[in-house]
Amino acid sequence: MQKMDQYSKRSIKPDTATKESEISQTKKQKMDADYFENYGDIAIHEEMLRDKIRTNAYRMAILKNYKKFYGKTVLDVGAGTGILSLFCVQAGAKKVYAIEASEMAEQTRRIVKENEMEERIEIINCKVEEAELSEKVDIIVSEWMGYNLLYESMLESVLFARDKFLKKDGHMFPDRASLYIAPITDDDYTDRLCIWNDVEDFYKVSMKSMIPYARRCISKTVQIMCIPQEWIQSHGCQIFTSNLKTSSLSEIQKVQSNFEFKCFGHSTIHGFVTWFTVEFPDDITLTTSPYTDETHWSQTVLHIRDPFNVEQDTTINGSITIKPNDSKPRFLDICLVHKKDDGHEKIETFLMDEHLT
Repeated sequence: MQKMDQYSKRSIKPDTATKESEISQTKKQKMDADYFENYGDIAIHEEMLRDKIRTNAYRMAILKNYKKFYGKTVLDVGAGTGILSLFCVQAGAKKVYAIEASEMAEQTRRIVKENEMEERIEIINCKVEEAELSEKVDIIVSEWMGYNLLYESMLESVLFARDKFLKKDGHMFPDRASLYIAPITDDDYTDRLCIWNDVEDFYKVSMKSMIPYARRCISKTVQIMCIPQEWIQSHGCQIFTSNLKTSSLSEIQKVQSNFEFKCFGHSTIHGFVTWFTVEFPDDITLTTSPYTDETHWSQTVLHIRDPFNVEQDTTINGSITIKPNDSKPRFLDICLVHKKDDGHEKIETFLMDEHLT
């Protein structure tokens, strides 16, 4: 047992610690219930199936790797409508365990029956952490990625499934994930602030004092949007990469990385954008890069409080830390530290919660 210092002994009584743990567990259960309730709604599945870039990337990855799937057992984590499970059977899988914790599982059974695959796909309606299988599996497939890659924290469940159910020589689909960041200018940012300058012209009342407050409000909200390529003001920097076959839980629970950019030319930096890629065996990649076709993930934009001007080869360096929120672990806390050339460091903090815009 870890030895506690005297201060800890005085400040935390055993019964208090137990109560706090119970409250924390209750909050997590409530958040999980809300999360799975959302995935029981039809709208989110409509959005994912309309995303042909996403769905075809999985279909191609599975069918192109049919030799890995033929005659094998597969675990589909977070099966949703079961479309990945269906792809696996089309590729020759002998047995697919499709785990879906939301009420969508009942609809998934109907879809499996509709496609006459009920003898090879078994629907399991529970969280993967509560599931029991009669055998180890050869392959795990999952579409676990959220905004900014890690939003919703589903990757933890996938790694749990890997450690409990995957054979040592098994495969992960996808098997690698990476996250990137770059500085951006935002043409819409200035337009949003102009309203406070224009009020006087419209109504003969001045509201210019609102501009600093408006900047603070904009910088507090994480935006999910597809940005034009021309907004990007430097080459992207990889801030996270994970081999999903070998990564540990601790490696994804706190992402921390330094970055450095050389700006392309004269511009104003209004914030930073992140995007991700995932890779499958046989060199198939799914990306949410702003340089490629749009996906339902779009990109994640972090606006800063004080935009600054840059020239060609202006250096921007700093660090970013991403971790689950302490009280609501499916949400993300982001801390961004940055500075221009040899200037002073600026620290920006963001919460990725349900109020994404």
